[in-house]
Amino acid sequence: SMAAPGAAEVAQALSRPLSCLQQPDCGRAARLRALEAIRAEVQERPLSGAVVQEVFGAQLVRPLARCLAGDAAERCRELALQLLHHGLSHGDRPGEALPVLLPALAQRLCPPQGSEPSEELRLGLVQLLSLLLRRCGAAVVPYLTEVIRILQATLLDQYAEVRRESCRCAAACAQAMPEHFHMQSESLIKPLMQTISHQHYRVRVDVIQATGTVIQFGNGKSVDDVLSHLAQRLFDEIPKVRHAVTTVIGEWLLHLRDRYSYFHKLIPLLLGSFTDEIPENTKLAWTYWEKVGLQWEKENEDDLKDKMDFSVSPSHYPKGVTRPGLGCRELVSRNLSKILPGLCHDITDWVESTRIKASQLLYTLLLHAEDHITQHMELLLRTLYQACLDEESAVVKNCVKAAELIGTFVSPKVSLRLITSAFGKTPKPSCIMVLTAVVRGSPKEVLQPHLTDLANTLSQAGVRQGSEEVFYMEQLLCCVQALIEVCQEDCKEISLQLMKVLVTIMAIPCAQHLKEKVEETMSSLAEVQQLDSFLYLYKQHIIQLMEWVSVSHDCWTCYSPEILQLDVIATHSGPVIGEALNNFILILKTCLQPNKDPQMRLKLFTVLSQLLQKASETVNSQGLFPSYLETVIKDILAPNLQWHAGRTAAAIRTTAVSCLWALIHSETLSPEEILKVKDRLMPQIIAAMDEDSKITRLMACRIVGVFLKVCGRRFDEDQFINTYTEVVKRLDDASCDVRLAAAHTLTHWFKSLKDSDVKSAMESHIEFLYQELLIHLDDPDQNTQTAVLEVLKEGSVIYPELLMREIEGVVEKHRTPVYCHQLLHHIRSAKDPA
Repeated sequence: SMAAPGAAEVAQALSRPLSCLQQPDCGRAARLRALEAIRAEVQERPLSGAVVQEVFGAQLVRPLARCLAGDAAERCRELALQLLHHGLSHGDRPGEALPVLLPALAQRLCPPQGSEPSEELRLGLVQLLSLLLRRCGAAVVPYLTEVIRILQATLLDQYAEVRRESCRCAAACAQAMPEHFHMQSESLIKPLMQTISHQHYRVRVDVIQATGTVIQFGNGKSVDDVLSHLAQRLFDEIPKVRHAVTTVIGEWLLHLRDRYSYFHKLIPLLLGSFTDEIPENTKLAWTYWEKVGLQWEKENEDDLKDKMDFSVSPSHYPKGVTRPGLGCRELVSRNLSKILPGLCHDITDWVESTRIKASQLLYTLLLHAEDHITQHMELLLRTLYQACLDEESAVVKNCVKAAELIGTFVSPKVSLRLITSAFGKTPKPSCIMVLTAVVRGSPKEVLQPHLTDLANTLSQAGVRQGSEEVFYMEQLLCCVQALIEVCQEDCKEISLQLMKVLVTIMAIPCAQHLKEKVEETMSSLAEVQQLDSFLYLYKQHIIQLMEWVSVSHDCWTCYSPEILQLDVIATHSGPVIGEALNNFILILKTCLQPNKDPQMRLKLFTVLSQLLQKASETVNSQGLFPSYLETVIKDILAPNLQWHAGRTAAAIRTTAVSCLWALIHSETLSPEEILKVKDRLMPQIIAAMDEDSKITRLMACRIVGVFLKVCGRRFDEDQFINTYTEVVKRLDDASCDVRLAAAHTLTHWFKSLKDSDVKSAMESHIEFLYQELLIHLDDPDQNTQTAVLEVLKEGSVIYPELLMREIEGVVEKHRTPVYCHQLLHHIRSAKDPA
């Protein structure tokens, strides 16, 4: 092969094309030929570095730079650029070209002189600048201002690839002359931040990496200018972009000169990546964080001497969570007071993604801070109260997890005092939510000394009825569940208070859907006390519950929540109410006085009537109800059966009558007791047969029927007369149910009269009754006709001849009713059995 040519030989070969290029009238084609000839001499022959250097330095740099800066033909500029690239890559002393080249590059790339129109060429020019920086290093220092000016322009180039190369170029510049670069690095921050949200993710990645290097070798103070931009990129949907941010932050935390001043600003960004959805990014963040923690431990060994010996793991630690190292924990604890205010502000930001990220970070920080949380409790709780009401469930979930850590690390003496003092007059559901989480996070034995105070607070009137919102009641229920789950058998000492809370929840009208859950919770409260069912809880507490609910019963109105609570205690406790009759009847006696709120009386009578319908399973489970009969008649039923005008008064009479019917019908009372009821209430029941309410008339008829059946033989003449005259009117009732009941009652009337001494004095009344009954054999309702026939059959025994005469009179007037013949037949066969 030919020997490598020397510099003189090449210079000789270049003289013609070079002189051609320098002619002012040299045309485009001639310039192109000249550049091609130069390329053939320089680029396509194996020249040594020294030769390349000599030829370039002496002959080529200036004309090529001139061509690059001013040639109108794009192809010429392109060839000049390629040749320069070759010369700078292969020459020994590229730095000598700087005085000529940098002004040419600036002229082509910086406004205002105009810029290179071709995207590809602009890219090549920036690549040429990168090459200069890499090859010349500190020699570029005198031209630093020029370089920065070029980069300020090219970092914002229309063409994405130019931006990317500019980022690499900026990093190369930082590494080429760190001492001088940091004087000017700030000038690059603005264009870098203007391009950090470029639509091409590769540009974003390059900008982030360049920012890392520019600040690492430049002025650390710029961290403040870029942090919010980097934080924003942690929300980037491209995982590689988030990865780049994590790397930059991790490197700064390890190597930035002023990193100690920036720990509080950088730590949240690194820890924020712990919750990245891409495992690789999470792992990267953890790896950096562990390194940062260990490095900090080394740098602060003396300071940590005591702590390293005593860093025993806490006895109670969240399950399945690895405890961070000492350095990491110290870093967070020492910077927490600077990090928390901003973070708490972000948790209540209007942008949802910010709130979610901040709430995740809060958990991570508290996990590191452990008992250092204590001095930040006020701010923390304020924030959690607000954030627990977030409509975004992820925020609530993270905040509840964070609140559980308060339970784990902070003494309940502090946390419970602060939370319960926030309850105030009307506790917010979010206070209860936070309390529940703190309870869930706490160790059982640590809570134990505080249980009574806590349960008293929960069961106090203000807390219980603070707000009837369903959400509030749901939270209160969760709180009781948490106490039972965490404290188990320790709940025995607060069983009564928890029952009060559970009764309150059950009594809220809009919380009916919670009924089942409340019952489950009662069952678990019974279970931790080794009781078979929640009925035993009522058994344990019924008297105290009655006393609790009735404290103010003298001034209840229909709006008093206690009425609904009494309803729950009385009806939900099943047979147990039969053990608290003393209290129960006393409450009813007071609240059912006629001067009390009518609507309230209506509610209470409804409860009583429900209980009496199943008396043996409720109020009479112990067989004790009849011993209160005197009070029930005298103080409860009699006053409310008095007639008063108005719809509510009528409704009260209806419920009072239905209570009496339930009482009599349930077979709770002996005949003697029924007699006592009759003696006291007969006039009121007779009057009730004339009420507007069909159901009242029906029950009143039936009650009179029972009175006659049980103790009719003891009626005197007046009572017989008063009774039949009212009952017979009911045979004209609009309701066939009432007519039927009246007929049955008259049957009992005749049966009673048959065995009575007053029969002889009643002839004229019986004659009238026979006449009325015969008319009602025409009742439109078949069943009533049959029942009336039965009454006449029963009554015929008393004055058979009298009845036969009446029948014959009817038969003459009308077509002969079938029933009259049956009746006559019945009377004759009764007189003459043969």
